[in-house]
Amino acid sequence: MKKWTSMDLIRYVVGYVFLASAILKLISPNFVGAFANFGIPYPEVSVLLVAITEIICGIAILFHYYVKKATVPLLVIMIIAILVTKVPILHAGFFQFAFEARLDIVMIVLLSILWKEN
Repeated sequence: MKKWTSMDLIRYVVGYVFLASAILKLISPNFVGAFANFGIPYPEVSVLLVAITEIICGIAILFHYYVKKATVPLLVIMIIAILVTKVPILHAGFFQFAFEARLDIVMIVLLSILWKEN
């Protein structure tokens, strides 16, 4: 039986988060409205492109295929998500921003680790 390494666990967690996120984007109509409210152009198409990217890259990471290449678009998605949805919260204070951006920051760190190690 293969022993899991910490990198395996990171891959499984990252893959899970992005697959769950993508599936919710595809089945919930709320994301199109949210994308529109944030001023993202063509929100229907943008949600679909982000979800498809998260599915493809999430599966690649989960099954250990092209991990380094799969992390790059996901890092871009996460950085854009912070800039669009979390930076505006800074007016409420740094700690509110830090609280709201906690998952985004953790995912950026984990994606960076995967990119560096593969």
